[in-house]
Amino acid sequence: MSQRTLVLLKPDTVRRGLVGEVLSRIEAKAGWSIVAMELRTLDRSTLETHYAEHEGRPFYAPLMEFMASGPSVALVVEGERVIEGVRTLAGPTDPIAAAPGSVRGDFGTIVRENLIHASDSEESAEREIKIFFPEGDAAVS
Repeated sequence: MSQRTLVLLKPDTVRRGLVGEVLSRIEAKAGWSIVAMELRTLDRSTLETHYAEHEGRPFYAPLMEFMASGPSVALVVEGERVIEGVRTLAGPTDPIAAAPGSVRGDFGTIVRENLIHASDSEESAEREIKIFFPEGDAAVS
């Protein structure tokens, strides 16, 4: 079943010049397509909406500061089992626990700056795509 997922290449990915590397890993997967993409520095309102479930947690303020610290690349990827697949490609949040071959396993250094976000379910993907692409061009169909 074809799905769509939101992927964010976070400010550390952009700063470290790893955008092309991560995009090429996504594009190399047969049957996956990037259907929307934008480079932008995320505003506070967008970040508050996206990370609302984490408000009040100890890592919330540092996360918000990090995510607003520079440009990110927001993209929508479409394909067969893409939600599960991109999360596997990203690897676990902790780069020490992430397997070699995953983005975080190959390039991650610390938990807080973990290079990539990928929706964790169809419901999250639908909600997150609407936050980052509200004009509907990348709406989940």
